[in-house]
Amino acid sequence: MKFGVATFVTDNGIRPGSLGRALEDRGFDSLFLAEHSYIPASRESPYPGGGEMPWMYYRTLDPFVALSAAASTTRNLLVGTGIALLVQRDPLHTAKEVASLDQVSEGRAVFGVGVGWNREEMRNHGTDPSMRGALLNEQLAAVTRLWTEDEAEFRGKLVDFERVHARPKPVQRPHPPIYIGGESAAALRRLDEHGDGWLPRPDTAPEEIARVRASFAAQGRELPVTIFGAGVDEDLLARWAEAGVDRVTFLLRTRREDETLAELDGLAEVAARHR
Repeated sequence: MKFGVATFVTDNGIRPGSLGRALEDRGFDSLFLAEHSYIPASRESPYPGGGEMPWMYYRTLDPFVALSAAASTTRNLLVGTGIALLVQRDPLHTAKEVASLDQVSEGRAVFGVGVGWNREEMRNHGTDPSMRGALLNEQLAAVTRLWTEDEAEFRGKLVDFERVHARPKPVQRPHPPIYIGGESAAALRRLDEHGDGWLPRPDTAPEEIARVRASFAAQGRELPVTIFGAGVDEDLLARWAEAGVDRVTFLLRTRREDETLAELDGLAEVAARHR
């Protein structure tokens, strides 16, 4: 398996350029960054992890800016969103941001997406939470057209634009890989229709991963799988490898540079035992 890191880059932790360089120096292959445009003060939506929302959610840098900085200090590191909240974004702008990141990184961008969980955050962006799944499906279809067609047009129920010239096009062909986050039935349908890879969370059993991979294999399709935000349970790492997982991203705490580098040294030792 390959190993990367999933984390929150903030205004008071390690700089993204330094983080990217440190990851590549230690043999990690990828960096996935979280996104929150803001955190609503109301806090109506409960934090999925239980208890109070961790402080770093309030201070995240824009992932595309941070990933561009990481790309500028590395040569081979994949730079991905984990996850981009596309339902809170304009698909035309987002298509350009992903394509621009792919250009800046010379073909190393990965577009990880999901529906999100913070309903107030969505509503303030003008998104009806009850429609977020249907919206994401149309947005992914629209973004793909913007990347691949010279004059792209999309006429959907929730996304609608007339013919446009959208450039730059991505370096990767046909486009940067779209990794779908989530494990629900709706997420798996989205993966089947729009995904190039799967980004399940670490509580996803190896048996479930093997089952989903087998369903794709039955269609004659390979399914790259990247575990998002894992811990260092080495027995579980071995079981994921047996299930056919391609990559595990360790959840890296958001800390000062010296503390981050020390934590990366420990994670690199774990990764070395499972490559």
